[in-house]
Amino acid sequence: MIRTEELSYATRFAADGVVCCRGLLDRSGLEYAESAYQWSLEHPGPFASEVLSGVPGSFYQDHAHPDAFPHYRSLIIDSGLAQQVAQILGSQNLWLLYEQIWLKEAGDRLPTPWHQDLPYLPLEGKQIATIWINLDPVQQADSLEFVRGSQQGPLYNPTTFDARDRAAQMYEAGVWPALPDIESERTRWDIVSWGIEPSDVLIFHPAVLHGGAGTKRGTRRRSISLRVIGDESYVAARPDSGLANGDRQADDRHELDPFQILAGEEPGTLFRHAAFPKIV
Repeated sequence: MIRTEELSYATRFAADGVVCCRGLLDRSGLEYAESAYQWSLEHPGPFASEVLSGVPGSFYQDHAHPDAFPHYRSLIIDSGLAQQVAQILGSQNLWLLYEQIWLKEAGDRLPTPWHQDLPYLPLEGKQIATIWINLDPVQQADSLEFVRGSQQGPLYNPTTFDARDRAAQMYEAGVWPALPDIESERTRWDIVSWGIEPSDVLIFHPAVLHGGAGTKRGTRRRSISLRVIGDESYVAARPDSGLANGDRQADDRHELDPFQILAGEEPGTLFRHAAFPKIV
C-alpha cells in the first residue's frame, strides 16, 4: 500500500522536480548510510577526484566504484529506501546507475556551481532521480538549492566544473543554450532549499537546476547521492562533442562503458544495461 505522504511526495516531485522527505531513514538506515559512505571513503575508485581542483576551496568526490554495490545494498534495499523512491516515481521497477559521495571538510570550501545532472548522460524520462543523503545536519542557508520546476526544460550546455573558467561549457557553443548565471540573478528564479537532518532525504530529477553552498569554518558536510532510473527511462541523443567527458563507469575504456554503449543506441530505446543492478 502506498502511504499518503508518498502520494504527496509523488505529486510534488512531478511538479517541482524535487522533494524533501522528512525522516525517510530510520536508525538502521542511518547506520547503513554511515557504513556505505565510510567504505567509499576508504576505498577510492577510478573516478575519485577533487571538484574545482587547482584552487583553494576544492572538495572531494568519488563515484561509480566497480565494487561498491554490495556495500550499499543494505542502505538501498534493506532499509526500504529503494521501494519508497520507486513509489514516489510511480515506477514498478528501479535500477541503480551508480553511487556517489561528497566530502566538504570544515573550512572555506567553494559552493558547487549551478548545473543540471542530466546533460552528462545520454538519458531522458520522467522516472529518473537522484537520492541525496546528508550524514551531517545542514542548515537551510548552507544546503543544496534548486530552481523549482526547471526539470521541465530546457537542458543547458553543462559546466565542465573548471575552477579557472567557470563559464567553460562541455558541448560546442550554440548546440544547447548557455547555462544562465543564476547566482547573480537569484531574484529571477524560484529557488528552494531545506535545512536537513541526517534522517531526511532529498529526491530530485537530474534535469532540475541545482547548486550547493560552500562550507564555513567549523562545519563539515558528508553526502551520498544515488542515481536511479525507473521504467520510463530512455536513451536520449547528446551532442557528439564532449560526451566523452560525461559520466562513465569504465575508466578510459569506452568500449566497456555502459553510458558510452547506450549513447550509440537509437534514441527512445529503454535505458538498460547489465551494469545497472535492479533494486526494486
